[in-house]
Amino acid sequence: MADTGVLQEVPERLNFPKAEEEILAYWKKIEAFENSGRRHEGLPEYSFYDGPPFATGTPHYGHILAGTIKDTVTRYAHMNGNHVVRRFGWDTHGLPIEFEIDKLLGVRTRDQVLEMGIDKYNEECRKIVMRYSEEWRATVTRLGRWIDFDNDYKTMNKTYMESVWWVFSQLFEKDYVYRGFKVMPYSYPIATPMSNFEAGSNYQNKADPYIFVTFPLVEDPETELVAMTTTPWTLPSNLSLCVNPEMDYVKVCDKETGRKLVLLKSRLSELYKNLEDGKLFTIVETFKGAALKGKQYQPIFDYFEKMSESGAFRVLTDSYVKDDAGTGVVHQAPAFGLDDFRVCEANGIIEKGGYLPLPLDANCRFTKEVPDYEGQLVFDANKPIQANLKARKRLWKALVKSHSYPYCWRSDTPLIYRGVPCWFIRVEKIRDRLLKNQEETYWVPKAVSKRFENWLANAIDWAVSRNRFWGCPLPLWANEDFSEIKCIESVEMLEKLSGKKVDDLHREHVDDITIPSKDGKGVLRRVEEVFDCWFESGSMPYAQLHYPFENKELFEKSFPADFIAEGLDQTRGWFYTLMVLSTIVFDKPAFKNLIVNGMVLAEDGEKMSKRKKNYPDPNHVIDKYGADALRLYLINSPVVRADELRFTEKGVKDVQKDVLLPWYHAYRFVVEHARTHEGFQADVSRCKNAPNVMDQWVLAVVQNLVSFVRKEMEAYRLYTVVPELVRFIEQLTNVYIKLNRSRFRQCAPDDAAGLEDQYNALNTSVEVLLTVCVLMAPCTPFLAEHMYFNLRALLPPEKKAGPLEDFRVCSDSVHYLPLPKPQEDLFDAEVVEAVSILNDAIDLGRKIRERNTLPLKQPLSKMIVFLKSEEDLKLLDRVKGYIKEELKLKDVILSTDGDKVEATLKPNGKVLGKRLRGDLKKVVAAIKKMTAEEISDFIANGGADIAGHHIDLSEVYTSYSYKGTEKNMESDASHRVVCVLDTLVTEELHEEFLMNQVINLVQRMRKDCGVKPTDHIRVYYTVAEKYAAQLVHAEAKIGAAIAKPFAKLADKPEDANVISDKTHKSVCNVRLVITT
Repeated sequence: MADTGVLQEVPERLNFPKAEEEILAYWKKIEAFENSGRRHEGLPEYSFYDGPPFATGTPHYGHILAGTIKDTVTRYAHMNGNHVVRRFGWDTHGLPIEFEIDKLLGVRTRDQVLEMGIDKYNEECRKIVMRYSEEWRATVTRLGRWIDFDNDYKTMNKTYMESVWWVFSQLFEKDYVYRGFKVMPYSYPIATPMSNFEAGSNYQNKADPYIFVTFPLVEDPETELVAMTTTPWTLPSNLSLCVNPEMDYVKVCDKETGRKLVLLKSRLSELYKNLEDGKLFTIVETFKGAALKGKQYQPIFDYFEKMSESGAFRVLTDSYVKDDAGTGVVHQAPAFGLDDFRVCEANGIIEKGGYLPLPLDANCRFTKEVPDYEGQLVFDANKPIQANLKARKRLWKALVKSHSYPYCWRSDTPLIYRGVPCWFIRVEKIRDRLLKNQEETYWVPKAVSKRFENWLANAIDWAVSRNRFWGCPLPLWANEDFSEIKCIESVEMLEKLSGKKVDDLHREHVDDITIPSKDGKGVLRRVEEVFDCWFESGSMPYAQLHYPFENKELFEKSFPADFIAEGLDQTRGWFYTLMVLSTIVFDKPAFKNLIVNGMVLAEDGEKMSKRKKNYPDPNHVIDKYGADALRLYLINSPVVRADELRFTEKGVKDVQKDVLLPWYHAYRFVVEHARTHEGFQADVSRCKNAPNVMDQWVLAVVQNLVSFVRKEMEAYRLYTVVPELVRFIEQLTNVYIKLNRSRFRQCAPDDAAGLEDQYNALNTSVEVLLTVCVLMAPCTPFLAEHMYFNLRALLPPEKKAGPLEDFRVCSDSVHYLPLPKPQEDLFDAEVVEAVSILNDAIDLGRKIRERNTLPLKQPLSKMIVFLKSEEDLKLLDRVKGYIKEELKLKDVILSTDGDKVEATLKPNGKVLGKRLRGDLKKVVAAIKKMTAEEISDFIANGGADIAGHHIDLSEVYTSYSYKGTEKNMESDASHRVVCVLDTLVTEELHEEFLMNQVINLVQRMRKDCGVKPTDHIRVYYTVAEKYAAQLVHAEAKIGAAIAKPFAKLADKPEDANVISDKTHKSVCNVRLVITT
C-alpha cells in the first residue's frame, strides 16, 4: 500500500484476502490500533468487557462470531467519539486445563496428585495454559479485530487473583457465604467429585437392582405406599417420600395378601401383569397426589430417626415426579439426589448449612452412623439391605435391570451422586435485587432478557467451591471444626496475619500458611477448595484492573460496562455470575447493554465437530474469500438474533459476490472517471446545491442511511444495520451509477455545462462513497480502509492528530475518522419519493420487455405511465427522462386517467383468516362483488367495513391493470403505477437498434485490438440479407459515430491489412472487419 498522494488506478479485479493482508501490514507499520486509542484519550469512556476464553483449544466459528460482534460495536463506539479500551482476557484455571494434564500424565486419582505434589501438578498446568495463545492472536488479528493482546489479563495472575479474593471477602463480610452440601457426581475409588462434563463423558450399561419397597402410614399401618428404587444403599438415609400433586393415585387391595398398597394409577403395571380390576387386585380408592401431602410413614430404618423433629418421614409433593417410570412414589435421601435435596430443603427437613444425613466416608463406605453396614462399599451393601427388607416384609418385589449409567472416566467405576461439602453464595435472598438490576440492562434480542429474568426469579444458592488443584484458592482460613473462620481480602492482610511473604496465590504457595486463632481455638488452616472458574470470570470487571488495589478512578468511571457480548450459553454462565457479584458488591448490574448470539452449526444442522470434519476450516474460508466477507456473513445472519445458523461456505462466497464486489465496482467506476480530471479534488460544497435530481436523490438516501445506522447501532441491532447497508450499495450501483453513466463520460473541453455536470456527479459520488466507507468501516474494516486509502488523495489533510470533527479529511486510517452525521439540508423527501416511483416504472418496463423478448437495447416508440395522483405525476415528471434513457423510449407519457386503469382487491387469507376465522368466506365473497367505485373508495380511505367487519388496506393485496384495447400495448403494474408499453418494433426502430449494436461492436473490437482514436483504420461489414437495406441506410450515421470510414465488405481492397475479423451471430449475423 504505497502512499503517493495521488489517486491511483483501481484494478478490475481485487484479490480480497491479499488486499487484507497488505492492510494488516500497514496497520502494524503505523500502529493503527494503538494510535487510534491515543487520539481519543480524554474523550468519554466507552467501557467494554471481553469474556475470557480458554487458550487450550483453537478458536472456532462461535469465537469468531462473538469477536466480530464485539469488534463491530467497539469500532462504532470509537468512531462515535469515545475512548474505548479493548483488552483481551484469558480464562486460565479450571477443569479444561486439569483434564488435559490428567490425560498427559496418566493421573487417575486425587492421591496421585498429592503424591507427585500440588506444586509439580500445577506447574504442568501452567505450562499448557497459553498453548494456543499465538493461534488465537493470529486468527483474531486476521479477522481485523482490534484488541489489546499485549496488555491482556489472565485469571492466573496474582493481581487478578487478589481482586477475586477481595470480591469474595465483600460477600463474606455481608454474610452471603455459608458452608453446606451440594449433590454432585462422585468417584469413590479416587474420592473426588466430578463435574457434569466429566460425568457425561463415560456412559456404560450397568445392571442394577430394581426393587419395590413399602412404607406403612403412621395413621393407618395397613395402608402402605410403594416406592421403586435402583439404589437400595440410599434407603438407610431416607427422610421423605414424594408424589405428584396433580396426578391420580390409587389405593388397591392385593388379592393374594390382602395388603393395601398406594401408587400412581397409571403405574399399576409395575406390580401387576393383569390390570383388570378384581383379578389380582381391587381398587379401594382413587385420589390426587395432593391428598397424600403431609402424611407420616414408618421410617424404613431408624438410623436417623431424630430427623423426625425437623419434619422427616412424611409425604411431600413436587412436579418433578413423573409417570414414565417407577410407581409415582419417590423415596428421597437428600444426601444422594439433586431433587431429593431441593425438595427436602424447601420443606424444612434439612437447612442450608445444617446437618445432612450422609453416612459415607470419602471412599463411599458406610460409617458408624449406619452400624449394620459399617465399612461396606455402597454397591456391596445392596444385597444385605434387600435381605433385611425382605425379612421385615418391606420388600414387595425385587428385579434386576440394565440401563445406561455414568462411570468415572479415570477409574472406570460407577459414579454415585452424593452430597459434597461446598461453600455457597446466598443468591436466593437477593432475587428481588437481581431482578431490579436486570431491569436496568438492555438485551438484544429482548426475548433472551425475559428468559434471563425467569432464571433470576428462580435462582438458587451458588456453590462456588471446587475440590480441585489448579484454580484460585478460596481465601478462607478455619480451625478444625469451623467454629472460627477468617476471610482474607488481600495479600497484605495474609502477610500481616501469618507473618509470611506471599509471592503467588496458588495452592502450593498458600496451603501451608497458617494463622493463629485470635480466640485461642488452635491454628487456622486454609480450606482445601478452589473457586469455581465462573466466580473468577464473574469477578472480571474488578480483577482485570486489580481493583480496589489499583485503578480506582478508572474503574469507577467505567463501571458498569457499556457493552458486553457472548453466546446464548452464557445466559446461565458469565452473564449470571456478573450480575450476582455486582448486585451483592455494588448493588448495580455489571453491564448496561448486551448482545446475545446464537449457535453456529454445521451445514447439516449438526453441532460442528472436528472429528466429523463437517465444517470448513475458518482459516481456509478467510484465505479464500477474505475476513470482511466472513464478518458480514455472520453479522447479517439469524445468529445475531440468538437463533441458530447453519454455516455454509457458499453463504460467505455470496456475500463477496453480492455485496463486496458491487461496492468495489462502484468505487472503481468513480475513481476511473475522477482520474481523467487531473488535479480533481472533492468539494463537498457542490453537494449542498446539486442541481441534478439524481445527485439530490443519492445524497438524500445516504443521509437516510446515516440516520438509520446511527439509530440502530445505538440500539445494538446489528441484524437490521447490515441489510440496510447492503440495500444502499445495491441502490448506488443499480440506480445511481447505472442511470448516470452518461454524465461521467468525457466531454469536449469547451463544453462548460457538460464539465460542470461532470464535476457535480464526481463530487456527489465521492461524497457518497466516502460516507459509505466510513459508515461500513466497523463492519468491513479492510475494504473500507482499502477504498479510503485511495480516496483520501481527493481530500484535504487533517489539521490535528487528535479526535477529528469531520470525516472528509486525509488521515492515516479510515478508523481514525468520526462517523458521518446526517445532514438534514440534504434530505429531500420528494426527490426520494420521485426516484422510488421512477424505479417502479423502470422495473415494470423491463418486465414487459422480458415477457415480449424485446432486448433492452431495442428502441421502442413510447410507454404510458398511469399514476394515482397529480402529486405522483409531478414527482415522476422530474425524472421521466431517465425512463426514456434506461428503457430506450422515444416518448414517455404520464397520465392520471383512472378510466384506463382497473384496480382489483384480493384478500390476504393468512392475515384475515387468523382474525375472522369462520367469517372469512363471507368477507372474501363480498370483496369479489365490489364495484370499481367501491374499490376506488376502499383504496382512497385505506379500508372499509365489509360484511360486518372493518377490513384494512394492509389486509388485502391491491393490483392494477390496463383496460385499453389498442394493439401491441402490453401492461404491468405495481401498487402505485401502471405502465403500458408499445411493443411494436417498426423498421426504423430496428434500424436504430442494429446501428447502435454495430457501433458498440466496433468500439469493442477496437479496444481489443489496442487501436487508438488517432489510428487510421477502416471498418467493413456484411449482414444477413434480411437486414442489409437497414445497414446500408445507416452507413453514414455509423461512420460518423465511430469517426472512421464504414462500408460494405465487398468494397474492401484485396491488399488491405486486416487486424480484426469477427462474426457476431447474436446481432443479425453481422460480420465486421477492421483494416489499417
